[in-house]
Amino acid sequence: MVGTVAPRQGKPGERSSVFYSAGQFFFEYLVVVSLKKMSDGRYEPKITYQFPKRENLLKGQKEEEEHLLKAIPLFCFPDGNNWAPVTEFTSETFSFVLTNMDGGYCRQLLPSGRGVRLPEVFCIISCLGCFGLFSKILDEVEKRRQISMAVIYPFMQGLRESPFPAPGKTVTIKSFIPESGTELIALTRPVDAHLEHVEFQALLQRLSPHRILLIFASAVLERRLIFLAEELSVLSQCIHAVAALLYPFTWAHTYIPVVPECLLDTVCCPTPFMVGIQRRHLERVLDQPMEEALIVDLCEGKIIREVGDEEEILPIKLQNEMLTSLNRHNNNNNVHTSEQVNALVSEAFVQFFVRMVGHYSSHIKWSKTGSGTFQERAFCKAIASKTNRKFVKKFVKTNMFSLFIEEAEKSRIPQEAYFQRKITEYREQKKHRRDS
Repeated sequence: MVGTVAPRQGKPGERSSVFYSAGQFFFEYLVVVSLKKMSDGRYEPKITYQFPKRENLLKGQKEEEEHLLKAIPLFCFPDGNNWAPVTEFTSETFSFVLTNMDGGYCRQLLPSGRGVRLPEVFCIISCLGCFGLFSKILDEVEKRRQISMAVIYPFMQGLRESPFPAPGKTVTIKSFIPESGTELIALTRPVDAHLEHVEFQALLQRLSPHRILLIFASAVLERRLIFLAEELSVLSQCIHAVAALLYPFTWAHTYIPVVPECLLDTVCCPTPFMVGIQRRHLERVLDQPMEEALIVDLCEGKIIREVGDEEEILPIKLQNEMLTSLNRHNNNNNVHTSEQVNALVSEAFVQFFVRMVGHYSSHIKWSKTGSGTFQERAFCKAIASKTNRKFVKKFVKTNMFSLFIEEAEKSRIPQEAYFQRKITEYREQKKHRRDS
């Protein structure tokens, strides 16, 4: 399988503004990837089921589909060909990114039956980034798999014919199951679209707030980040969470939540990357001739390699405020739901960007033709605090800030309405404090 796909130069958050519109198909494909025994005794992942089957594709479309379907097995079984039949297996849910348009949501499980069996993967390919929603869909797929593959088809057909709901809305799917009758399955999309592919609790369970801030500091300056864990689900959830901390900005470089074994040399890349690697490959990773990188062990909850200046990147006052906020949320036993945790954690980081760069729109000069030009020097000069200005002067040189400003220069209407609302709230609070 080596060389079947080039890892996407990823922008994990880009779907929040480009591909999240309501009314689209929920998914492009559902595929089942099974392990087939080869002549040398090893097992190789192969697609054994595909829905829908595409007919009458043009030559270019057919080649694109073949390339996509050839790459999928590599990511469904990223830990190589070292498999053997088993009697027990804990199912895992994880995701991967293939192209600018498509990501995969996988459930690795053991088929129903008796005796030793090989795991298989159910994988949904979609350009819509909504991990929670697809996890629920995979729950339904797994439930039907215990009965028969034939029961999965009408459920997925009904799902594919249903429009993707708008934020905060619900779509209900009717599905018939033998001996159970017709079920109504409600799929609800979160109100805040920028949090719908995120599970911050996974990050908080494995890393202290202080270490999360060090990781955030590295990510915000677009450095190289490597995350280690044994479970594919842990890697997937934690990397998505780290990328989501950057909202309203998006990671604009190589982004591979779970790196297949044959692509481990990705860590030699001289440009920024954010990747997840199974912990069993740690020695191989450390032996690679890689440049400075932050290496995070999610199993031990520690950073095992760093550049050395991570403590000094963020302005100390804001760093302490964020730390206090994260510690408060971490110790708050009244917060139960993942949605509440997501909202509270996100708020701490959104407020950081509001305080640092929330005045950006005041420094876009608009021409008579309607195009804008960002005044970088005036923008930096407007920051009163020397420590804040020092950070912002570095941050404005990142790709994520440049891409954000490029979009802002195209229209007077802000791209990220949620972020703009938080900026407005902060300004009103500041004015109220001045007036009182």
